[in-house]
Amino acid sequence: MLRPERMSKVSMAGSKGVMPTVIETIHELNLVHLSDYDGSWEGFDNGNPIEGADDASEKLVTVRALESTLEISREETAAGTVDDNWAERLEEIRTRVNELDDQHSEIREELRIVEEKIDRVEPFAELGIDLDLLSGYDSVDVLVGEGSYAEVESALEAADEIRTFEILTGGDVVAIVAAPAEGESTEGLVDDSLVGIEFTRHPVPETEQSPEEYVRELTDEKRDLEGELDRIAADMEEIELDDGGFLVRLEEELSIEVQRAEAPLQFATTDNAFIAEGWIPASEYDRLVDAVTDAVGDSVEIEQLEIAEYEEHEHGAEAHTGSGGDDDGEDDEAETSQPPRQKAATDGGTSATSAGAAGASSGAVTMDEDPPVILDNLTPAKPFELLVKMVSQPKYSELDPTLLVFLTYPFAFGFMIGDIGYGILYMLMGYGCWKVFDSDAGKALGTIGIWAGAFTVIFGYLYDDFFGIHMADVGLGFLPLAGSLSKGLQLSEWALLWIILSIAFGLIHLNIGLIMGFVNDLSHGLKAAVYERLSWVLAMNGLFIWIFSHGDAGSIEHGIAALPADLAFSETKPDFLVGTGPDAVLYEFLGFAGLPEIVGIAGIAMFLVGSVMVGVGEGIAGVFEIPAWAFGHVLSYLRMVAVLLAKGGMAFAVNLLVFGAYETPAGYTYFNYPGLHITDISGYEYGELSPEFVGLIHAGDGVLVSAIAIIAAIVVFILGHILVLLLGITAAGIQMLRLEYVEFFQKFYQGGGEEYEPFGEEQSVQPAD
Repeated sequence: MLRPERMSKVSMAGSKGVMPTVIETIHELNLVHLSDYDGSWEGFDNGNPIEGADDASEKLVTVRALESTLEISREETAAGTVDDNWAERLEEIRTRVNELDDQHSEIREELRIVEEKIDRVEPFAELGIDLDLLSGYDSVDVLVGEGSYAEVESALEAADEIRTFEILTGGDVVAIVAAPAEGESTEGLVDDSLVGIEFTRHPVPETEQSPEEYVRELTDEKRDLEGELDRIAADMEEIELDDGGFLVRLEEELSIEVQRAEAPLQFATTDNAFIAEGWIPASEYDRLVDAVTDAVGDSVEIEQLEIAEYEEHEHGAEAHTGSGGDDDGEDDEAETSQPPRQKAATDGGTSATSAGAAGASSGAVTMDEDPPVILDNLTPAKPFELLVKMVSQPKYSELDPTLLVFLTYPFAFGFMIGDIGYGILYMLMGYGCWKVFDSDAGKALGTIGIWAGAFTVIFGYLYDDFFGIHMADVGLGFLPLAGSLSKGLQLSEWALLWIILSIAFGLIHLNIGLIMGFVNDLSHGLKAAVYERLSWVLAMNGLFIWIFSHGDAGSIEHGIAALPADLAFSETKPDFLVGTGPDAVLYEFLGFAGLPEIVGIAGIAMFLVGSVMVGVGEGIAGVFEIPAWAFGHVLSYLRMVAVLLAKGGMAFAVNLLVFGAYETPAGYTYFNYPGLHITDISGYEYGELSPEFVGLIHAGDGVLVSAIAIIAAIVVFILGHILVLLLGITAAGIQMLRLEYVEFFQKFYQGGGEEYEPFGEEQSVQPAD
């Protein structure tokens, strides 16, 4: 499942006369990923589009423009039928839609002008002064606008050019009438005086009507124009209902026609023959041969040029000519006219066969290209191809990580959130996404959400959490395995266990990545794979073997005399890591007291050997990366524990605010659920303890205050858990993506492959009933 589907390169050669039939046949098969001819063969040129391609392309552009104007959704519109007079019908629709669209544009422009007039005259309506009284004076200057009355008055009083003035107000609008001082002009008198203050000027509309009448007239005109727009929209909607299905079906048929007509652009052609090459799934070769043979018989010769191997290589077979001339000189000349031989990388050598009726040869490769990629995954894992393609399509020559992402991503997400309530909501959100979106990406995203939610429910059951509430606290502790795990919010040994197990998960995850990188690099040679991948396997695992062993720095010095006395390791391991003491969580939970000392010494030897190999293979730059790759990347998986504790703590805080809590003498906290009387694990009862914190649901005395407190508690409970729910997506979802992309993919993945895009088009819309 970690390899893409095996691909086969095929060649089809035949006479020009059967080319349209061959194109139609392979288009219906929707199977061949066509290669582009690069023009390198003497006597062969790229083909020309089939007659009618330009007309079909033009009509396709028209159809798509009409769909855009009418806002037709291909997903929501059932495909109609296309009859023989479709061209006349299309022209009628185009003419009608263009007329309505032109009318719409004209009316929108008229409406814009009317709205601007209304905006300009509305301030004058607030003044309550006829418009003809605000203009046409020679002895005074009149200005209308909006600004601070006090600032305007101060500015006018301070202006020496103004002999006297009067300010009229209405709402926020100010009208200023000013007479100039002796010898001053009225032109720009008020404007010059208001320089430096914030004042918005309003030009006086040119009309003899009162402002109120003018606004009423413009408002009526605006209403009429809006009615015209509604009529046009109704006409457009009617066209969409009557002709939408026809346009959707016509677009599909024209798209197919254009695609078929332009296919020869990828072929190598002469005046009489053509050669087409492409990639198909190796298992589909017989189906291709049968379909083309049924369509054109022996007029086309099909040859399987190669079955691509899963390694980086040059593809191709040698180019051969047909029968040679009568003398050796002509043969030599013909041979020199051929392209240089290309290195073959097939599973059975190269071969060539005369093209017979084609008058040309098969067995030639137009371009040295990598095969396109078809990801071959189990059905449950296929939605997770989306997460892989978000980085890049895998190369044909490298392992596909989709299955491993499927196995790790929802598992880690569920571990970090671990709550039945949140998990159910995540599953519902995923299902909603799956139902709402019709695209493959949308459905894949919804499926990923369902998987993540399912694992969140599973871990929530094991953690005994339902929106942060323990099921045992509400009488459901009898369920099998419920509460068999703990998040470690109050029991610190669980948190320490998760720290160690997260490191172990990271080691397994990264080792898988390095092994996959080793397999990928084998195509470059065993030496490259050893120095570039195996060296890191030794360095990383050797370091952590020593960390999880009983050996300390002193034991290493005794075991390996060559080590310096000041080796930079701590002299003792943390108590919780190895040993059998009271703090040794691995021993407490799993009975593991640590690896023997001799194994630890072997581990540090592995680390040193691996580090030397890194230095040899990658130089000094690789040596400097050892702390990050061998240690830092593993510790990066501790973010899983951080999210686990953070989200669990947030849910705990929300419930604490709502219910309040008791704390036992042993330091364990129980929520103070209303009406419950539960004995805790130490034998204490709620009735014997004093509440450490009084929650909202218990706050206040009296019926009214209690009712308000209960309503507040419900609001806090709902909004608080919605916040935790959403932050869980960004925290757990993004953090695990980071571990997949940065830590895991970095060990083996390059990407950059070409996606398999077969020549053809699957029907994307269903016919109308």
